[in-house]
Formats: sequence, C-alpha cells, structure tokens
Amino acid sequence: MSVPQTYAVISFGCQMNDHDSEVMAGMLEAMGYREASAPEEAGVILVNTCCVRETAENKVFGLLGRLCRLKAARPGMLIGIAGCMIQQKGMAGQIRQRFPAVDLIFGTHNLHRLPELLAQAGEAGRTVAEIWPQAGAVREDLPVRRTPGVRAWVNISYGCNNFCTYCIVPYVRGRERSRRAEDILNEIRRLVEQGYREVTLLGQNVNSYGKDLPGEASFAGLLAAVNEVPGLARIRFMTSHPRDFSDRLVETIAGCSLVCEHIHLPVQAGSDRVLKMMHRGYDRAYYLALVDRIRRALPGAALSTDIMAGFPGETEEDFAQTMDLVERVRFAAAFTFIYNRRPGTPAADMPGQVPEDVKRDRIQRLIARQNEISLALNRERIGAVEEILVEGTSKTNPRLLSGRTRTNRLTFFPGPPVPAGRLVPVKITGATLTHLEGVPAGGGE
Repeated sequence: MSVPQTYAVISFGCQMNDHDSEVMAGMLEAMGYREASAPEEAGVILVNTCCVRETAENKVFGLLGRLCRLKAARPGMLIGIAGCMIQQKGMAGQIRQRFPAVDLIFGTHNLHRLPELLAQAGEAGRTVAEIWPQAGAVREDLPVRRTPGVRAWVNISYGCNNFCTYCIVPYVRGRERSRRAEDILNEIRRLVEQGYREVTLLGQNVNSYGKDLPGEASFAGLLAAVNEVPGLARIRFMTSHPRDFSDRLVETIAGCSLVCEHIHLPVQAGSDRVLKMMHRGYDRAYYLALVDRIRRALPGAALSTDIMAGFPGETEEDFAQTMDLVERVRFAAAFTFIYNRRPGTPAADMPGQVPEDVKRDRIQRLIARQNEISLALNRERIGAVEEILVEGTSKTNPRLLSGRTRTNRLTFFPGPPVPAGRLVPVKITGATLTHLEGVPAGGGE
C-alpha cells in the first residue's frame, strides 16, 4: 500500500517544544514533504514529547498505542518519537519494548539530524534510535515552518543550569547555551519581513542569557536591541527566573516601548522552607520585593506565575504561606500543578512525600482562589481602552475579531474586518475569567 509523502508533528509541552516542532516541520518540508490534512492520513508522524509531569508521559504512551494500531492498517506509515521524554535514562528501551512499531527514536540534542535519521528508518526495517547524551553547538541553519499568524517564537537560549530539585529539564535539555545576538536579531528581522508583528523570546531562563557568551552580552542588552527592530510591534519573553531578574532588567523593560507589560515570574511556592528545599535560590521576601520593584517601574503590569502544590515535606502551614503570597501579589494568571515525582531528580527521593488526596485538596483550593483573583482583575479593566493586536476572527464567532492586550489578555470585539497584525484601540465593556469583551474605540493603525 503506497503512503503519500505527507507528515504530521504532534507536540506536547512548553513553547520551547512548540518551536522545536516548527523546526521539525521545516526540515520535513525542505525534504519535500507536505503537511497532512489530518494526522491519521500522514505518511510520517512525529511525536514531540514532554516529561515535566507524569501526565504528559501518560498521554504520549496512550497516543503511541493508537498510532501503532493505525500503522497495523497502514504498514507503510512511519512513526517517530522525539523530545525531552526520550532523553531520560532507559526511556528509549522502554518504548522499543512496549511499542515495537515505532520506527524512529531521537532526543533533544540531535534534532538537526532528523533528515538523516528519517532516511535510515525508512530503509532499516527496524527501529532506529539515536540519543545524544550531551548537546553540541547551537545550530543556526535549520529551516522553520512557523504557525501562520502574527506572533512567532524565537529561541534565545537552550538548556538550564539551575537544577531545581523537582525539575527534569536540565537533565534532558542540557546546560545553558545562548545564541549570538546578531543571529537572533537577523531572525527577527526576517520574521518582520514575513509579516509577523510580535515575537516571544524563549529560554528556560531568559534572564541568564549571554552568561556563556564572550563580552558583555546580557538579556537586558538583547531586549534593548530587539526593541530597535523596524516594523516590530511587540516583544514578549518567557520564562524568567526570579533570582536573575536584575534592577537593570527592570529598568530596560520600562524603557523599551515594544516590550509588553506582562511578566511571567514563576514563584513555585510561598514558603521559605519549601523554596530552600526546591533549590530556587531566593526567599519569599526577595520575591515580594521584586514584585514591588516591577510594579513601581511598570504600573499596571500583569504578572503570571507557576505554583506547585504538594512538594515533598510541604505542610499545611507551608501551603498557607503560598496562599498568602497569592493574596499579596494578586497574579493575573497562574499555571498551577500538583508535584509529580520525576525519576532522576533529587526531590523524587526526598522524605515526606505528600499523599495524593492532600495534593488534590490543596490544588483545588489554590485554583479556586486564583480564579477569583483573575476574574476580579479582568473586571477591573471594564471601561479602560486597551491596545489590541488583532490576530484574526474568533474561532467560535466569525462576527467577532480577536486579539490580545499588551498584558496578554485575550479580547473579543465586533467591527468591520481588520487585517491581522493591526493595532486597534478597544474599549472594554465586559470580562470573564478567560477573556475580555469590548468595542472599537476609534483610531489605531
């Protein structure tokens, strides 16, 4: 049975993974493949995995089971699996044993080898597996097939040196490696030429950008340079480690007109005892003082965060301090999750593992309170005029346009068709937990 030369890339996890998937798609299209209209119709299916939490791994296993059954009916189809999950010790062997129909297994460090590995898998008649234990030099010559729109991801660094005790990322992504500023700026200039208006600078810890480069490279300096790119409308970045968020960076953000007033600042916990066990490198007082400095420099800025419930040894008093910090900071949004044991991390072997029912109770209380705060902050925007970067029509109501505020709030509003990428002033008339509603205020680009 002949299988068409089409592909599908299925991505799990963070924005870094999303961008890696865009690179995979770019390499496949450079080889002559075209994107399939649906994954089940593709000749090549690549699964880009995440291992930050056990739930992500379970989803991958479930998907592989379905894909292997699909391959039984379409034996010419090729299945590949890549990404962070594969870098874990023993994972490649486990996948080979459980899913022998998988043709190709590769990790995060040899993504650029996809064309050669795919050719080998097509000829081998057996599973081809190649996992590099360490990353090589940053590659700047890889094609990218970006998601259409007005916003684009731009990697500025890879890997992480922080080694938080709960986190698997440094083990599967490697040590920090920064791209040269000129390579980053050239990529952004090309994106502007292609019609993109907003870029999000990506790194596991963008604030430590440049520490591995010669000279005086820094994230603050990079932001200032990106701010001067002609034709660009907005700059975002993630993720920021609080420990490395310097006063210079705060001042630079305040002085750069294109940098949006939305900062993702993961706190993880509000208890000094838990933060120390996590090896986060700051305490509660430092974090709250940093929030105050940011808000003095950026009035009206929206802060989002990551918060974990049920870290080993976390007591009810520790959790109460996290809830108190949430009350004090009043985050616009929070990505909340239950602690998952990650084999190979120090926290996996810590005493005092919190029972699952206690974790669930705490996360439910945390989510309920954070939702109340997020809704209240959204409602405070009613009556204000917000600058919206138009992304297109609403997916659920073609009579509405959709876009985001500078503080990253999704906004819907009626009006005549406006080209995607246009900046439009919108008066906010309503608010829900997930989005704002408004009407055109007149003017704009």
